[in-house]
Amino acid sequence: MWQNLRDEFVLNFIDDNRWQYLTKGLGVTLEITLFAALLGVLLGVIVAVIRNVNQNTGKLKIANAICNLYLIIIRGTPVLVQLLILYFVIFASVRIDKTLTAIIAFGINSGAYQAEIFRAGIESVPKGQFEAGRSLGFSYGQTMMTIILPQAVKNIIPTMCNEFIALLKETSVAGYIALEDLTKGGDIIRSRTYSAFMPYIAVAAIYLVIVLVLSHVVKMIERSLKKSER
Repeated sequence: MWQNLRDEFVLNFIDDNRWQYLTKGLGVTLEITLFAALLGVLLGVIVAVIRNVNQNTGKLKIANAICNLYLIIIRGTPVLVQLLILYFVIFASVRIDKTLTAIIAFGINSGAYQAEIFRAGIESVPKGQFEAGRSLGFSYGQTMMTIILPQAVKNIIPTMCNEFIALLKETSVAGYIALEDLTKGGDIIRSRTYSAFMPYIAVAAIYLVIVLVLSHVVKMIERSLKKSER
């Protein structure tokens, strides 16, 4: 048994340096996740602020309608379908890097969920904080940026970290546009060796380790935030 496992390991990872498919794929996965998360944060903040302004002042009605449509469409359709539409339909006639396409697709998807996270964070800040800012002579935008958002971000950091973990796992479908991410790297090894067990177990193990590390970081952040509140 051990000899068979050793032979499988050598065949899948050592021969022809096939382990490099996993390391290169991991780099692509982390790149997509990081930049998609940043794009998601940007979109999330914009959408959350627009909806909050409309709710409290009645302004930005058209922008609010667009944001609501965006949330309905993105949250109501699978991320894989969104990725395929972006690559094979929207960017079909444009030569664009596959990694950039994936970043845009996953960033847009993540932004819809982060918008709700930010909106909940903004609403968690006592209204007295906003009224205090306005009484000091701050405009609506200044109050939002200097008083409300910093407190909202502190309240939603653990939830945002969990969204990052979910985004990391969602990027595993990037291979559908022939992007050589971590999951695709394992699939390439399988196609070379005709052995599915080792490559896919390795991919699953790498994802598991990353998620466990990130989950531990989230717990540390939560403990730190609880201590700062005392």
